[in-house]
Amino acid sequence: MLKKLFTAAVIGLAASHAPAQQPAAPTSPTPPKPLTEDGGQPVGNNQNSRTAGPNGPVLLDNFHLIQKLARFDRERIPERVVHARGVGAHGEFVSYGDYSKYTKAKVFSAKDKKTPTFLRFSTVIHPNGSPDQLRDPRGFAVKFYTEEGNWDLVGNNLPVFFIRDAMKFPDMVHSLKPNPVNNQQEPARFFDFFSHIPESTHMLTFVYSDMGTPASLRQMDGFGVHAFKWVNEKGDVTYVKFNWRSLQGHKNYTAAEAAAASAKNHSGLTEDLYENIQAGNFPSWELGLQMMKPEDLDKFDFNPLDDTKVWPGIEEIKVGKLTLNKVPDNFFQFSEQAAFSPGMVVPGIEPSEDKMLQGRLFSYADTQRYRIGANYLDLPVNRPKAAVSNNSQDGALNHGGRSGDLNYEPSVRTGGRRDTTEKEYSKASLADQVVQQPIHKTLNFKQAGDLYLSFKEEEKANLISNLAGDMNKVKNEDVKKQMVAHFYLANADYGTRLAKAVSVSLRDVKALAEKTK
Repeated sequence: MLKKLFTAAVIGLAASHAPAQQPAAPTSPTPPKPLTEDGGQPVGNNQNSRTAGPNGPVLLDNFHLIQKLARFDRERIPERVVHARGVGAHGEFVSYGDYSKYTKAKVFSAKDKKTPTFLRFSTVIHPNGSPDQLRDPRGFAVKFYTEEGNWDLVGNNLPVFFIRDAMKFPDMVHSLKPNPVNNQQEPARFFDFFSHIPESTHMLTFVYSDMGTPASLRQMDGFGVHAFKWVNEKGDVTYVKFNWRSLQGHKNYTAAEAAAASAKNHSGLTEDLYENIQAGNFPSWELGLQMMKPEDLDKFDFNPLDDTKVWPGIEEIKVGKLTLNKVPDNFFQFSEQAAFSPGMVVPGIEPSEDKMLQGRLFSYADTQRYRIGANYLDLPVNRPKAAVSNNSQDGALNHGGRSGDLNYEPSVRTGGRRDTTEKEYSKASLADQVVQQPIHKTLNFKQAGDLYLSFKEEEKANLISNLAGDMNKVKNEDVKKQMVAHFYLANADYGTRLAKAVSVSLRDVKALAEKTK
């Protein structure tokens, strides 16, 4: 405040010694543009419907009224099945160096190389229009408009996930979404599900900590969650994890603070993000990278391709910085129509064998085709900066500017298209039986216990209170005991405190824990 007063005083002093200036000529207001139909025809009267006489019925030939109502009836598109409540902003990514030793992706090919981006934050389960402070993981999806096409790094603000196999994803979402009978989200339903999913213990510990209620989108980290592959020009593969580190620090709400903030302004996180960007306070994140050689994948007591695990002890190097610098001109056209898919990768970046990621490769693009249409990549927010040249055609709202009759390949004719063989995926050896089974190294509880031990006492108390707040709504004692047994296996103090908070027998919890090991 003193600095602002001092600055204002200096400006005022300078103004008092400045030469007298003529008052600026008054500017005339911008005249309104003529109103038109969607087809460009001028609208004569946008205030009254055409009727048969002063009190007569409305005439069917009132084309402007019909078009206006019909257009209004079609303003909504299907809501995203997850990540519905979201907000996005434009930005820029700058590479810190040349990483071509590990990847041929041009976005990482030179120091200070700049790539335009779009970042969308979101809650995962709650619907569009819900308070953005509710307890939930936050989506952290970044679209890089690279010279080789779009790369979507579709992650969350927490480094792990609830499940490790996409087979269970629809079931998990069903349990977390409202009850189809009464349309209410019920802890009894999702704890029933998670009581059978011990690998969820790690993620639940994150979500029910204060990290599940961030106080600012600018002050939280982001993670790619899964392992990916970096591939260089020689075809050498390095497994990597991407971690976004906030340069604004970190700030979370307690449960009570989140409820109070939501009651005051249910779009508080959105407002905070946009107001800071508009004021020139551009938020930034550094991209950290953890690397692992393929031959090292089996050297750990966990599976590094398991998305319920972090990579402890693996050095993280900073490879670039993302800065958000522009609020979109239209919320719907950008934040709502932005479409992300982890299958959108560029040469030098590939998906790993992570079973959850493999399912997302199909599902994410498929849901956008349903939600927006087959030509969703033609929309401005999704359109690549790189030239698009393929034989896809037609479909609703196709305006890709294609011409000519050569819409197939191969062909003896000139002017067609060819494969870019040097951009093929890396080669991988597969020599095993086809199976349907869990991974061998589950280690479901250790990292959850390590996370619990990393918390300060106040954070532990908040975690127990937050879990108990929902678990005490569960009437089935077997479900409660099994859930507490999972947390007990993560850490005895963790489980003991939670057992007391939800009024279940610690003796029964220990017995279940022994069976669950």
